[in-house]
Amino acid sequence: MEPTDEPTDEPTDMVLRPATREDLPAIADLYVEVREAAVPAMPPQIHTVDEVHSYVGGWDLGKREVWLAEVDGEPVAFMVVAGAWLDSLYVRPGQARQGVGSALLDVAKSLRPAGFCLWVFESNIPAREFYLRRGLVDLERTDGSGNEEKAPDLRMAWPGTEPLVFYRSLIDSVDAELGELLNRRAALTAAVQLHKGSTERDLGREREIARALATRAPILGEERAARIVHAIITESLDAAERLDVSQEPPRVMP
Repeated sequence: MEPTDEPTDEPTDMVLRPATREDLPAIADLYVEVREAAVPAMPPQIHTVDEVHSYVGGWDLGKREVWLAEVDGEPVAFMVVAGAWLDSLYVRPGQARQGVGSALLDVAKSLRPAGFCLWVFESNIPAREFYLRRGLVDLERTDGSGNEEKAPDLRMAWPGTEPLVFYRSLIDSVDAELGELLNRRAALTAAVQLHKGSTERDLGREREIARALATRAPILGEERAARIVHAIITESLDAAERLDVSQEPPRVMP
């Protein structure tokens, strides 16, 4: 993400329109230009120009909404909205502080009035400040292991016209994943009992698990993570005792 900063001059000749397949090569060029100019706020681009053109050229415009901003007939910015995500918002450096990024962000809000999320690199302070000034909020930080550049990033969100409904929908999604993970954890706990030489709990291993969990959930910290791990293992063991562990272990959902 590399939107503009505060606008100082709104271009009166700016046109915003949905992109067509014929626009995709120009969008790919714009993406490469913006990413190169954004270093070091953004990590260096790891893909070649040909790879970028191949990727962008393969976009299915029926599954993602791509908008283009033009000034004097020239593309100066583009935005991609896919599902509940603002996937991209890139503005040519020469058009910074002219309201182009704000205009595209307003389009995104109109397209997704129920809210949306986006990812931004932690190092990209201008973009983060841009979004915060326009009503977005920080949701979570990661170590970057999930992105291609392996650079720390943040998940931000615009909570839409009904923030309570938006946040609860995100919680529902997390709870669905959490339920599957807890079921998987309990099943594995039951399975491992067949191969343990003792019924005693391995407190050293539990501490290692808590430390590892805390690195993935720094907002909780190690002490809270340890309590959560203790509760999960305790309840998983209790559930395992209710099963006939002499039989085939319960199937772990893929």
